Amino acid sequence: MLATRNRLRTSTDFSTTVRSGVRNGRRNLVLYTAALAADEPSRIGFIVSKSVGNAVVRNLVKRRLREAGFKALQKYPYGFAIVVRALPASAAAGWSGLCSDFDAALETTMKRLGGRLPQAASKVSNATSQEGTPRA
Repeated sequence: MLATRNRLRTSTDFSTTVRSGVRNGRRNLVLYTAALAADEPSRIGFIVSKSVGNAVVRNLVKRRLREAGFKALQKYPYGFAIVVRALPASAAAGWSGLCSDFDAALETTMKRLGGRLPQAASKVSNATSQEGTPRA
């Protein structure tokens, strides 16, 4: 289980990451990555729709992706928001297939984010919501 501080929880957080983030699609998933403040903990959210399968299959896919996300948080503990959307092909994918797609998509998005890597938080305090994302 991911720590609360490492979870994307609101629809605003998800939509902000998807809209402003860098996207990379693979056979089993689509991964979006956006830069946050450098001192803010990285956060991950998962989207597993009914098109993936029944509840048992969706939960299996979500558990596997959550474990892959946990490993990613160890590599990138601060400064990123990540949204993972499981595609219907992920239902038939094994652990190694999901993990390799996740890792490859994450590395690609990190390379593409090269110019937008997290900056240290400025001394000027912006209003933030409880979830830690800046208000519009």
